[in-house]
Amino acid sequence: MPTRILPAVGDTDAVRSITTLLSQLPDAEPVAPVVDSTQLIDTLARLAAESVDELPEVVVVHERIGPVPALELIREVALRFPAVGVILVTSDASPGLFQAAMDYGARGLVALPLSYEELASRVQAVAQWSVGVRRHLGAGGDVFTGVGGTVVTVSGAKGGVGTTLTAIQLALAAQASGRSTALVDMDLQTGDIASYLDVQFRRSVVDLAAITDISPRVLADAVFRHDTGLALLLAPAEGERGEDVTDRAARQIVSALRSRYEVVVIDCGAQLGGAGAAAVEMADRALLITTPDVVAVRGAKRAVRMWDRLQIRKAEETTVVVNRHSRGTEIQPPLIQKITGTAVAATVVPANFKELQSVVDAGRIHELESKSSVKQALWGLAGELGLVKAPEGAQKGARGAVGFRRRKEG
Repeated sequence: MPTRILPAVGDTDAVRSITTLLSQLPDAEPVAPVVDSTQLIDTLARLAAESVDELPEVVVVHERIGPVPALELIREVALRFPAVGVILVTSDASPGLFQAAMDYGARGLVALPLSYEELASRVQAVAQWSVGVRRHLGAGGDVFTGVGGTVVTVSGAKGGVGTTLTAIQLALAAQASGRSTALVDMDLQTGDIASYLDVQFRRSVVDLAAITDISPRVLADAVFRHDTGLALLLAPAEGERGEDVTDRAARQIVSALRSRYEVVVIDCGAQLGGAGAAAVEMADRALLITTPDVVAVRGAKRAVRMWDRLQIRKAEETTVVVNRHSRGTEIQPPLIQKITGTAVAATVVPANFKELQSVVDAGRIHELESKSSVKQALWGLAGELGLVKAPEGAQKGARGAVGFRRRKEG
């Protein structure tokens, strides 16, 4: 059986040399190369959704792949697609880098300039390992396809636009529909999820920041299981400790959560730091919350442009959610879409703070009444985003608190 090999190489010259050598290997079946980390993960996820057998046996990652650094990318592939063997191609073949690559989940390392013999040897060994893993997974009857959970980040155009409320209600909707859901407070200095849900818990996201291998047990020790069933990963009580959560740590934490939960909702707040930027970049859906006023919409436009300049996320890949909407306001969703250049959610959240005040003051936002127009809108937004699971046997067009049909990805 031929060995399917997927090169992940951003450099044009390197693409040519690597694909030429790979095509010369015996029983090799190189597939079209991908040029960046996002395309690699998307390609593997699409193949894994069909079947684990559709995944390539070997992925070859070049050291200059981007925007996610090579080692971080290797870790994410290893976590999400454990049946795929990864080889790192690098000009630095030192023992230190070799050990680091193995720690991050690589199955081999090949030095530049490429040698046919070395490449052939590594590919053969890694392919045999991959086949063995798949045989073992198949025998176990519980095959992890590697697609992982859906990650949604919720960011604010500015402070006070309803970012945390939105994140909590989206997570509650997903959990209530039967999906295992984690809610993460990545607003590291001013996060309020614990206050909104009346939680006191000594562990936080900072406790995972220094851990290089986040096992399921380590992750379970760091999260708090709320009465609603949500798994909470909270911001630190001491805001200055938030600096310990680097972009690298955030990537590891998000990858670990994605591999354990069907839905991961991350509150990124209104201030962009390294950890929040990494989360937004990794997200399947990035939401930007705004209110229909000039100051907030300007903030949304500013955030979208900054994300684009920093190559975190393109405007067209961002979804703006309009909170505190009313028919009488001059700034309506179509105008916001035109100003920001983003997609705008079809679901708008009405301005009705009276419904919220008692549960917000009590720190019991999860007890917001089902008849609340704000809750109905936010849970409807969860349905629009595909975060809720439709009840079995639900009829087409049926409606309920969480009975929304998932829209097929285009």
